[in-house]
Amino acid sequence: MPTLTAEKLIIAFRKLGDFIKSPDEQFSNLILSAANKNAWFTADEVKKALRGLELMLSAEDLDTWFKDIQISSKPKKVGLILAGNIPMVGFHDVLSVLATGNIALIKLSSSDDQLLPALLRELISIEPLLADHIVYVERLKDFDAVIATGSNNTSRYFDYYFGKVPNIIRKNRNSIAVLTGEERKEELVQLGHDIFDYFGLGCRNVSKIYFPKGYDIKNFFEPIEGFQPIIHHFKYNNNYDYNKSIYLVNAATHFDNGFLLLKEDTNLSSPLAVLYYEEYENLEGMTATLEAESEKIQCVVSAADLKLKNGVLPFGQSQQPRLWEYADNVNTVDFLNRLQTT
Repeated sequence: MPTLTAEKLIIAFRKLGDFIKSPDEQFSNLILSAANKNAWFTADEVKKALRGLELMLSAEDLDTWFKDIQISSKPKKVGLILAGNIPMVGFHDVLSVLATGNIALIKLSSSDDQLLPALLRELISIEPLLADHIVYVERLKDFDAVIATGSNNTSRYFDYYFGKVPNIIRKNRNSIAVLTGEERKEELVQLGHDIFDYFGLGCRNVSKIYFPKGYDIKNFFEPIEGFQPIIHHFKYNNNYDYNKSIYLVNAATHFDNGFLLLKEDTNLSSPLAVLYYEEYENLEGMTATLEAESEKIQCVVSAADLKLKNGVLPFGQSQQPRLWEYADNVNTVDFLNRLQTT
């Protein structure tokens, strides 16, 4: 009886990457119509997400990633509760379960229940053996482990229901940028992608920025002017107008460039269309601050030489994770490999 092997999986995933690069007419039409289901999923943003998946499925990266993967001889049923904040955000969790030879019990988000199934149908057509490893469910039951992505509030629910089985339960996280004042214009343009890609809805989007003391805000605002068209999206514009009105009514000090509000605040999580900021004295203190908040941070982008345990990404890279850059810095493949011993 044919079985899944690393070679078969790598070939299948590579071919899926090829399909993403040159999709058929049916999938191309789905890209164009995705915004009818979810207004945030414009064709441009869906294509942006697909480019990220295409990079993720490159032959070189797959070969590197699979060196740490053990194919399960006795597949476990892994429940996946997927988020729907950005297009196909749960793809990596599904890929990890399939890559380890396990069975993915997929609870889709109602906000993203078309694109991912379409990709997985293509994957099954490439490698039919995967058909028995992909199951869609409305309610999780009969599972051996769970990977659940949600908010701080839903995490308490997840802990209650799934605490007795091996699990990865993800809470709210935010991403951070640290400027030194010596950035080139091109770097700050790339930072704009970290802030505005997917309208800022992802946990890998920068929601808080740290400036050196005395930083001139116009040096940040001017290079990101090219992202001004984001204001024409009605849902983003609604958030911008709402938050601006709150700050004006409350006489809250803030900066405004016409499509982004910049407000000084100690919190890491800012409202949509708002970027919180603080000033810092020196990079040593900045490093200590970020390490103390590491459990709330998804990733940090900066050109500064910050000695952070979880590392620092170059500007423009927050939304392009490699296969081995795991959410919340929890190695999903190690977790799935260990299921064979439980």
